[in-house]
Amino acid sequence: MNRNTISIAYVTRLLSGVAREGVDLADLFHEAGLDAALLMQPEAMLATSDFIRLLQIVMRRTEDEFIGLGRGQKSKPGTFSMMAHAVINSPGLGKAILRSAQFYQLFDLPLKSRLERHETQSRLQLFTPAVESRDIILEGMVFISLRFWSWLTGRNLEPSAIHFDFPEPPQAPEFRRLFRAAVEYNQPETCIIFPSGWLNLPLVQNPLSLSKFLKDSLALIIVGNAQPIGLPEQIRAIISREYGNAFPDFSQVCEQLSMTPQTLRRRLKEENTSYQEIKDSIRKDASLYYLGKEELSIDEIALMMGFSEASSFHRAFKKWTGRTPASYRRELLGLPADAEPDDDDEGGWVAG
Repeated sequence: MNRNTISIAYVTRLLSGVAREGVDLADLFHEAGLDAALLMQPEAMLATSDFIRLLQIVMRRTEDEFIGLGRGQKSKPGTFSMMAHAVINSPGLGKAILRSAQFYQLFDLPLKSRLERHETQSRLQLFTPAVESRDIILEGMVFISLRFWSWLTGRNLEPSAIHFDFPEPPQAPEFRRLFRAAVEYNQPETCIIFPSGWLNLPLVQNPLSLSKFLKDSLALIIVGNAQPIGLPEQIRAIISREYGNAFPDFSQVCEQLSMTPQTLRRRLKEENTSYQEIKDSIRKDASLYYLGKEELSIDEIALMMGFSEASSFHRAFKKWTGRTPASYRRELLGLPADAEPDDDDEGGWVAG
């Protein structure tokens, strides 16, 4: 398995849970537009995009994010999403890991974890009952945890080592290729060992970027898209951590980045942007997000975005999208044409 392909042998191993429950894998392949004859070719490779489509079909059929591996203990659709919302405002990765562990303890699910902090190297221990698919569940927990941490921090996090407390499966070489770290089997415990400095890493994501992530989280986790964040993204992260209806002063951003105002302006100019453009980009993203919240009026959203008058917000939104907030909301929520009146876009002060 890599970013582009996954072997049929690995696919059938991952789908062993639904197969045990009587789901016909050939039928799943047909529904995904795939040749079921591939099931008889364990050395064949499946494109990652096809694998993602197949998994989406399996989750929809089983209504289980564990895709049948929990042997009757299901993770209902939306469980991962709720966990992500529970951790997204954490002050750092260490707190996010702890909150994630606490979240899953609220459910009768076949997975538990415990974080051990040490001076140089820390570890996340993973536990699951002795069910038939225990090894697959633990591999999945390791993979998803590392990919999600990478997304949260905007870094490609590579652990120091990965240990599993079960015998090496035939597909172990394929799993090992996913990581630079040593992946060892037949160990005393299952755990992810990583530099303790990771626990102090700030989260660069926020509720707005999370809403985008969750729309395609399966693909983003499987493919992996965390890249070292650039200067504009760092500024977005600084702003978003405390963003209400006011932005920090430019001098405050300079202080957090340990740059003089002149240096920061020059660096942003080199990246063909400015502090004002970054603020406008955040306002746009936030506006699109909050317009999906039917309980908020457009006037309330305008104030949240820092506009003193709704008409100013309407003008700015139309400049960003070519549409009025009301027409965007109607289409987004499937509302009737008279549900929210359009504004005439006249007058008002535009927030700076």
